[in-house]
Amino acid sequence: MAKKRQSRRILTVAAALVIAAALAAAFWPKPMPVDLGEVERGPLVVTVDEEARTQVRDPYVVSTPIAGRLMRVALEPGDFVEAGKTVVAQMLPTNPAALDIRTREQANASIAAAEAALRVAEADVNKALADRDLAEEDVKRARALFKQDTISKAALDRAEGTWRSVQAIVDTARAAISMRVADLNNAKARLIGFDDQGLYQASPGSDSKPISLPSPITGRVLRVIQKSETTLGAGAPILEVGDTASDLEVVVELLSTDAVRVDVGNRVIITNWGGAGDLAGEVERIDPWGFTKHSALGVEEQRVNAVIQFTSDPEQWRTLGHGFRVETRIVVWEARDVLIAPSSALFRQNGRWMVFVAKADGAAVLREVKAGRNNGLHAQILEGLEVGENVVLYPSAGLTDGAKIVQRAAN
Repeated sequence: MAKKRQSRRILTVAAALVIAAALAAAFWPKPMPVDLGEVERGPLVVTVDEEARTQVRDPYVVSTPIAGRLMRVALEPGDFVEAGKTVVAQMLPTNPAALDIRTREQANASIAAAEAALRVAEADVNKALADRDLAEEDVKRARALFKQDTISKAALDRAEGTWRSVQAIVDTARAAISMRVADLNNAKARLIGFDDQGLYQASPGSDSKPISLPSPITGRVLRVIQKSETTLGAGAPILEVGDTASDLEVVVELLSTDAVRVDVGNRVIITNWGGAGDLAGEVERIDPWGFTKHSALGVEEQRVNAVIQFTSDPEQWRTLGHGFRVETRIVVWEARDVLIAPSSALFRQNGRWMVFVAKADGAAVLREVKAGRNNGLHAQILEGLEVGENVVLYPSAGLTDGAKIVQRAAN
């Protein structure tokens, strides 16, 4: 009986020890899995990154020099044009307006008045001709009588003067007929309306010749603003031309806080433009005038335009055109050999930069560092770290100084 009690006691103690060991193993602190990054020396480039667009520096808008009827434009965007030789558009005189009843009756009355005035002028010519014939006969008689010494020289001079005056009246009457004919034609022209299409068509037998508009530069058609045949006023835009081969630039809208960090002449890396590799550029101009723009989230921002010139071989970006999207990285600071650490390892604590350094024994040690330039991926370390040390990336709020860590396995 005593042996049985002793056996039970031993089994109970053993079971208690096993349970205690299991509970201890279950609640024993485990190392926190973390991602680690290495501190190293290398180049560091700080850039201002923004989306941008290409544009032709000097585009030309071909517009109508006078009011008229534009003929259908045959050119398409991308077509090559040569300065002074390629006809980009043609114009004809405008069609006359449609006549209402009152205007037509007024024009008919003007025609009747012009015809009557013409008949009066013709009658004046007939009277002037009769007076001229009579004066001419008087001159002949006066000359004959003067030769016979029948009349004086003064009488002959008066007869010749009268004849010349009558001749002038004949010329005046004939000129009046020309004026009345012109008035009649003008009155008839007022009857020409929109229905009289034959007078203003660009047909082989028509007197209306189209006005040709040549291209102002050698380049390509960027866009056709007005393609269909229509009536336009003076100065209306027709199409836009530009030289995309040698006159292309990049315009980037920088935040005003970033624009103050950029200087003229800064190197630019142009990426994600659709072609192979990156393109090189240089900041040519920063506008001194800012403007307000709303972001996609509705945030009001102050933006400043910066102009970038390509420094790469034009053959590399020959497929780019006007208004194409690109991404720019404007280099505002760079160094070839500095101590760098992943930016995700740094965090602020009490106004100071801190990192967790992974020790060989598996402990994470909190350490203050002095950081310099930061490009969002890597940060310049001025003090506090050495080459080859590992730091914890994206440290969580639960990580404390001296806590055990283990590197998270790669997926």
